Amino acid sequence: MTPELETIAANAAAAAQPFADTNPRDRARALVAVADAIEANADALVPIAMAETGLAEARLRGELRRTAVQLRLFAEAVADGAYLDVRIDAADPEFALGPRADVRRYLVPLGPVVNFAASNFPFAFSVAGGDTASALAAGCPVILKGHPGHPELTGRTAAIVAEALAAAGMPDGVFQVVMGQEEGVSILQDPRVKAGSFTGSIPAGQFLAGIAAAREVPIPFFGELGSLNPVFVTEGALAERTDEIVSGFVTSVSGSAGQLCTKPGFVFAPTGHGLDQGIADAAASVAPHRLLNPRIAEGYVARREAVLASAGVRAIAEGRVEIDGAGQGWVTPTIVAVSLDDLVAARATLLEESFGPLAVVVEVPPSTDLAALVPTLLDGNLTATVHAAAGEATPELRSLVRVLTEHAGRVLFGGWPTGVAVTPAMQHGGPWPATTNDSSTSVGTAAITRFLRPVAYQGAPEELLPEPLQTANPWGVPQAVSPAGESTGWGANL
Repeated sequence: MTPELETIAANAAAAAQPFADTNPRDRARALVAVADAIEANADALVPIAMAETGLAEARLRGELRRTAVQLRLFAEAVADGAYLDVRIDAADPEFALGPRADVRRYLVPLGPVVNFAASNFPFAFSVAGGDTASALAAGCPVILKGHPGHPELTGRTAAIVAEALAAAGMPDGVFQVVMGQEEGVSILQDPRVKAGSFTGSIPAGQFLAGIAAAREVPIPFFGELGSLNPVFVTEGALAERTDEIVSGFVTSVSGSAGQLCTKPGFVFAPTGHGLDQGIADAAASVAPHRLLNPRIAEGYVARREAVLASAGVRAIAEGRVEIDGAGQGWVTPTIVAVSLDDLVAARATLLEESFGPLAVVVEVPPSTDLAALVPTLLDGNLTATVHAAAGEATPELRSLVRVLTEHAGRVLFGGWPTGVAVTPAMQHGGPWPATTNDSSTSVGTAAITRFLRPVAYQGAPEELLPEPLQTANPWGVPQAVSPAGESTGWGANL
C-alpha cells in the first residue's frame, strides 16, 4: 500500500468511533449541510458534468437535485432514530421460559466503507450519491473510489462534501477520495475497511465482491450489477392503450441514451402485436445522444452488431451510431423483434444486458405459460414490469406476478422502470446478477441497513449502556420496550 493510501485508511479508522458516537441529529445536520452546499454549487458543477459525461443539462440538474433530496431524506431518517431499531426486553423473573435477563439490542455502524462510484450517474451514484449518503447516515466514514469517467467533477464535488462535513463539526477523515483501479482494490483489501459498495458492470462487481469475500476477515459488499428489466404486455393492455405503451417504451429505452440500470431491455408482447410502426415512428423522433465515454461506445457497438446479426432478429428501429475521432459515440435507439422460439435458440447471444438504447421485443404465441417460462429464461433483475388491462387479474396473470417477485426486486404495474423514486419504500436491488447481495437496497432510506450490524447488551448497568439503550434515552430515539410480565407463553395471544 502506498503512503497516501496508508494515510487515508488510518484517517478513516481513527474517525470511525468518534463518528459512530455522534448524536444522530448532529449527523443529520451535517448531511443537510452537504445537500445545501451541492445545490449552492450547481452552476459550477453541472457544466463540468456535461463536458465529462455528455449527459444533457436538464438531466444533470435533475440528478443533482435528486442527490440533495436523498441526502435530506437520510438526514430525516437519522434524526428520527428509528433506523437504530432499539429493542429492550426488561428483566422478567416470571418469563414463560424461565427467568429472563435484561436484554437491549440496537444497530451499530460497521466502520469505514469503500464506495466505488458509478459512471452513468455522476451525482446520484457518485461522490455524494446514495451509497455515500447512506454510509454517512449510518455513522460510517466513507472512502470514495472516484470514477475515471468524470475525474474533474469528482474532485470538485469531493472538496465541497469534505468542506461541508468539516464545517458541520464531523471528525477528520470521515470522507476521503482515492482514484485509480489499483488504488481501489488496495483500499478494499485493507483490514481497516469494514464494508464495500459498488454500482457498475457484472465482471467488475463480481471481481470486487470476490476480493471482499476472500479477505482474511470477509466483509459485506453490496454491488449493483446488471439487469434485463423484462416487461410483459397482455393483449388486453394493447387493446386498451397501445399508443401510451409505445410512447412510454421508447422514452424509457432512449432516456440518457439507454445508459440506465433500469432500462427495459426485453418486452414480451403477444404475437401480432402491431407495435412496429408506432415504435419506428417514435424512435425516429429521438435526437442523437452521446454515450458516456469511448469504452462504453465500443461495447455498445459490439453488442448492437451481435444482436442485429442474430438469427431471427427483425429490426423495428435500426437506429444510428456515429463514432467521432476521439472514439466518442453518438446514438439513436435500436429496437428489434424476435420470436420466442428464436430467442430461446439464441439465448446465449440475446439474453444479455445492452448498455445503451437497445431493446428487444419478444413475440410470444397465444396461450404461452409465462409463469413457467420466466424461470427458464431469466436470472435476477432489478425490476420486472406488467402491463395489463384495467381490472385484468386472471389466474395466469396472478401466477406470472408471483413468479416475477422471485426474480426481481421491484415489480411495476402499468409504468416503466426508469426514474427510480427516492422514497422510504423504494427497493433498488434484486437477486443475482442484479446485485451481489439481495438483502437490501441502494435507493431509499432502507439502504442505511447495509452499513449497520446488530449488537445486544445483556444485564448491563445503565452507566455502561450506549445512549440509545439507556432507560433515560438521552438521544430521544424510538425504543420498542417489552416490559416484565408482558409475554405469558407461546401462542397466548393467538
